Amino acid sequence: MDEDFRGFRSAVFEWFAGLERDNSRDYFAATRDLYEAEVRGGLEAMLDELAATFGGEARVFRQQRDLRFSPDKSPYKTRTYGVIHGRPEVVGGLYAELSARGLYAGTGYYRLARDQLERFRAAVADDRTGPALEEAVATVTAAQRRRTPASPGVPPSAPEAGLELAGESLRSAPRGFPRDHPRIGLLRRKALFAGRRLPPGDEGIPREPALDHVAGTWRAAGPLTAWLDEHVGPSTLPPDPRGRRR
Repeated sequence: MDEDFRGFRSAVFEWFAGLERDNSRDYFAATRDLYEAEVRGGLEAMLDELAATFGGEARVFRQQRDLRFSPDKSPYKTRTYGVIHGRPEVVGGLYAELSARGLYAGTGYYRLARDQLERFRAAVADDRTGPALEEAVATVTAAQRRRTPASPGVPPSAPEAGLELAGESLRSAPRGFPRDHPRIGLLRRKALFAGRRLPPGDEGIPREPALDHVAGTWRAAGPLTAWLDEHVGPSTLPPDPRGRRR
C-alpha cells in the first residue's frame, strides 16, 4: 500500500451501515470504489504506517465471508479487519477493525490451541504465576490516557476508558479445576485479548485520533500480552484442515 493514511471519512462508516442494510453483491459492486480506496485502502495504509513503528507486517483480510461451513449465506462481512503480525519474539497479532460502530483496536491471544490452553490453565492456576495475570488484567482494564486534541467532528478530548477483556469462555469450570478456584473467571477462558473502540464523529475519525487510539490501545495491553508470551507462547501443533491449531 503506497498511499499515505489520511484518516476515515464519515462515508466509511456510512458504507458499513449500508452493507448491514443490504448485504448483497449488488450493493458491494456499486460501492466497490469507496471500499477499495477508503475502507480496505484506508485500513491498509494505517496498518502499514503503524507497522513501521511496531515492527512486523500488515495484513488486511478479505471482505468475502467463507460460506462453506456456515448456514448464514450473507456474502460479506460487516466489518473490515487486519493485523500486524510476524513481530520477533511476539506471538499475538496487533488487531484493528472498522465497522459501522467505529474503529476497534486490540491485541492478545485470539485463539488458544490445545497445547497453549494447557499451559494457560496451568499458569493461571499456579499461585506463583496466576496472581501476576490478575494484576495485568487489572492494569489494562483500568488504563486511561488522554486523547489527542479534538478535531472537527470529533468529541472533545477526554480520558479513554480502560480496555475491555474479550475471548471465548466456558460456562463452567474446566475439567480438573474446582468451581470455587479464586481465578475461575480466567480459568474458564479459551482465548484472552483486550481492546477498545473509538466511535466516529460527524466527520468520521481523522488521522491523528485514529493513530493515537490504535497505537495507544496496543501499548496499554502490554502487561497482558507480556504475561501471555512468557507463560503460554506459540503453539507447536500442526494446523487442522481449516487452518486452526488442533
